[in-house]
Amino acid sequence: MQLNQIGLILLGVTNLAKSVAFYRDTLGLTLNAEVPGEFAFFNGGGVTLALAVPLAKNSPAMVGATEVVFSVPGVRAAHTALAARGVKFIVEPRLVNPPMWAANFTDPDGHRLSIFGPE
Repeated sequence: MQLNQIGLILLGVTNLAKSVAFYRDTLGLTLNAEVPGEFAFFNGGGVTLALAVPLAKNSPAMVGATEVVFSVPGVRAAHTALAARGVKFIVEPRLVNPPMWAANFTDPDGHRLSIFGPE
């Protein structure tokens, strides 16, 4: 037996409706399913991104040294589009590993997120 595929990333959230609106409406992820008030499941392009209120309730420290990275075809274009939708970036687009660029932001619960790809 070998673990060789991640199927789901689970993030604890305090307000499911607010977080669903952020991931669906602001970031543009497709909402696949929702258990009202408890869980939401998004298409993450080969991995499911799940939001979980019970996880937040049962975790002493909800936000840690974790970052969800979204691959994009162009960091500057994605940055401009997301900023226009109200995303507040904590680190502006920059060259991180030539030729790849990145920019960082957070979700409503403070989870670190980033966009990564060519300039």
